[in-house]
Amino acid sequence: MSTIVETHDHDGHHGPAKGLSRWLFTTNHKDIGTLYLWFSFIMLFIGGGMAMVIRAELFQPGLQIVQPEFFNQMTTNHGLIMVFGVIMPAFVGLANWMLPMQIGAPDMALPRLNNLSFWLLPMAFGILISTLFMPEGGPNFGWTFYAPLSTTYAPSTVNFFIFSVHIMGVSSILGSINIITTIFNMRAPGMTLMKMPLFVWSWLITAYLLIAVMPVLAGVVTMMLMDINFGTSFFNAAGGGDPVLFQHVFWFFGHPEVYIMILPAFGIVSHIIETFSRKPIFGYSSMVYAMASIAILSFVVWAHHMFTVGMPLAGELFFMYSTMLIAIPTGVKVFNWVATMFKGSITFETPMLFSIAFVALFTIGGFSGLMLAIVPADFQYHDTYFVVAHFHYVLVPGALFGIIAGAYYWLPKWTGNMYDEFLGKLHFWLTFISVNVTFFPMHFVGLAGMPRRYPDYALQFADFNALISVGAFMFGLTQLLFLFIVIKSIRTGKKAKPEVWEGAGDLGLEWTLSSPPPYHSFTVQPQVK
Repeated sequence: MSTIVETHDHDGHHGPAKGLSRWLFTTNHKDIGTLYLWFSFIMLFIGGGMAMVIRAELFQPGLQIVQPEFFNQMTTNHGLIMVFGVIMPAFVGLANWMLPMQIGAPDMALPRLNNLSFWLLPMAFGILISTLFMPEGGPNFGWTFYAPLSTTYAPSTVNFFIFSVHIMGVSSILGSINIITTIFNMRAPGMTLMKMPLFVWSWLITAYLLIAVMPVLAGVVTMMLMDINFGTSFFNAAGGGDPVLFQHVFWFFGHPEVYIMILPAFGIVSHIIETFSRKPIFGYSSMVYAMASIAILSFVVWAHHMFTVGMPLAGELFFMYSTMLIAIPTGVKVFNWVATMFKGSITFETPMLFSIAFVALFTIGGFSGLMLAIVPADFQYHDTYFVVAHFHYVLVPGALFGIIAGAYYWLPKWTGNMYDEFLGKLHFWLTFISVNVTFFPMHFVGLAGMPRRYPDYALQFADFNALISVGAFMFGLTQLLFLFIVIKSIRTGKKAKPEVWEGAGDLGLEWTLSSPPPYHSFTVQPQVK
């Protein structure tokens, strides 16, 4: 059971710890969920600021505001922060808040481990960001840190980068162990696995993925460390190693990682769509099997990131067909979401708007992924802005929209206050428009041959790049509106009614069992209807 740091007031009464110590030592799942969410929000603005530097430089051809070296540091850190510091911690925060409530558990199974999992993250990102202030500058080799760029030619700060990646990995593994233990051991009586909410399922699958692939990431950065400091030659051809080995090991981690960043969003969006369609999700069991299939297939497609390294034809064919196979379970999910909305009594509150946009735009990202899966076509698309457009369509209107939708959907449950619906819809439309203005033209410049990760480009790409940069700045500023909406909701929002979403009945919130308030004695055992 949670350990509570107790304080004594002047009357000698006991009470939960207040102020800083409450947040430092908390073992309460709601507090820890809140810490994760605010941490990821702060990192969103730091990583977003780096994206703004990139887009300001690319507003017109030529070198304007930063040196190429610093530009490379910005692209590298932007990617690392957005993946490991924004998307993943936000999903873990949502899991901390919602999983115990959705399965009827009083808290997470391992509350002190939960606290440790969170506090490792600020340390890791403190180390990573501090490299930017060191004389040699931060990592400058892209977020995929390919050898030999990251080993033979890297600044000495690469050692700090490796250490910070290790700490992030430990945090993820500990968090995943906690989630799996909680789901298997702490479900309320009567809640079988196939009665669990889809968000719980999505996280159970994600946690297994994390435990499987995080040690692979740890392995590849340890091999880098050895190559740099101890004279090994894992990735050095001169010593009998192979730089392509790096790509194999990295992408064996990296491809499941992509699904780690989208699976929890599938769960969130499923809840929201059923709530605002006033219908149970269409094909619950097929949704569970689709998520499991996606997770399993994610382990056998890694080399589709590497079609240009010169692998044998049989290898190219295998990775091409297995990649296309993932489109099937993904298509099942999209079909089920649309079927849930079909003939439903739909209302378009802010969470529903973000969820519908998620389905539409994530599908675009899926289609461009299918294009990239085709080997001869990928030879042309590889390392162009087409790839940048593809994965940003999956990760921004995909993962990030899922997180924002979940935040709007559950804010009344977390704070007891409603957000401002008008401002929420304004936030949605500005975000929706700016995301498409930013990332859709990237398909065009990519197909026309503009390479990614360059601070300068040929004159014919100037107009599209100006448009992309305008969209990016619009998107960045709009997220300040989101910050305002969240703070306004917490401080002065109207009290939420017990039935938050009018007319939704038990749907959507059907499985959200009442969780005891913080520091409760946990004597009440929730039951599943």
